[in-house]
Amino acid sequence: MKRITLFIAAVFILFVSRLAGADALIIDHYDTDITGLTAAEIQKAKDTLHIAYGHTSHGSQISTGMSGLVDFADHHGKGLTLPDNIFQYNTGGTGGALDLRDGVMAGDVGYYPDWVNNTRGYLGDVNPVTGMGTNNSDVNVIMWSWCGQVSGSTEASLIANYLTPMAELEAEYFNVTFVYMTGHLDGTGSTGNLNLRNQQIRDYVIANEKVLFDFADIESYDPDGSVNYMALLANDGNDYDSDGNGSRDKNWATDWQDSHTQGVDWYNVSSAHSTALNANLKAYAAWNLFVELAEDNGNTAVPEPSSLVLLGTGLVGLLGRRLRRSREILP
Repeated sequence: MKRITLFIAAVFILFVSRLAGADALIIDHYDTDITGLTAAEIQKAKDTLHIAYGHTSHGSQISTGMSGLVDFADHHGKGLTLPDNIFQYNTGGTGGALDLRDGVMAGDVGYYPDWVNNTRGYLGDVNPVTGMGTNNSDVNVIMWSWCGQVSGSTEASLIANYLTPMAELEAEYFNVTFVYMTGHLDGTGSTGNLNLRNQQIRDYVIANEKVLFDFADIESYDPDGSVNYMALLANDGNDYDSDGNGSRDKNWATDWQDSHTQGVDWYNVSSAHSTALNANLKAYAAWNLFVELAEDNGNTAVPEPSSLVLLGTGLVGLLGRRLRRSREILP
């Protein structure tokens, strides 16, 4: 009987481990709470990750937001009581900062084949043993963001110029995590080509168990999360149509900022083409991404005991923030 119990337990652990590793990691507007991260989690991300990030102006919202977050957190914005300078980043990760190499790959992911060539140029030939590059051999995360090119993409061109080349890079540098992104909002709403192509990216990520930073979804919601402004024709500047007449007449981000306290609820920071709050949310989401990636790095994929719930049917429910999320974003 004891052997049977041990066998069942072993099978159960194997089953759970496969479930836990079988989902895509999607960072979206559900992941913009910076207060849920612990100092230990943030430190693990800094100890584990070496990130190269290629972008043009829209993508700078992430890095400028992250820069402003340092002082905001040090002065206990959102009630944070973390160690000073915990959110610092720089190229190389010196002085205890996160190693985020901002802008080291020229252009953005909308310029094919340049972005592929620039990725290979930065990483160098693959080391067949480590699965990483022979140049900048410690880099284990590659991020590329878009400018406005998703808006003009077709289903076929998105596959040819983005999804397929990204998959080829993943196969080549098999121990480097490549972060997919959606394109910024352009005011065309739920039925616009941008949303269709963004959903194509999401569907691909879910089907193929990739990692996605959902740039568009993050800027579709204010911190209260109750309204999808993308469906109200929101653009990259956070302007939207409040009364359904087809004309953008309000700005959800500035409205939220005006009704909340600067330095407590949000912080002022440069945000290309957009508002400070948008960069705030992108920064919070980025740190949630980094914490999740560090948690997964070298993980056995067996969830923590508190994340397991046995249901009456014998099925397993995997709950909690540590679960990789594979949500489809609906209009």
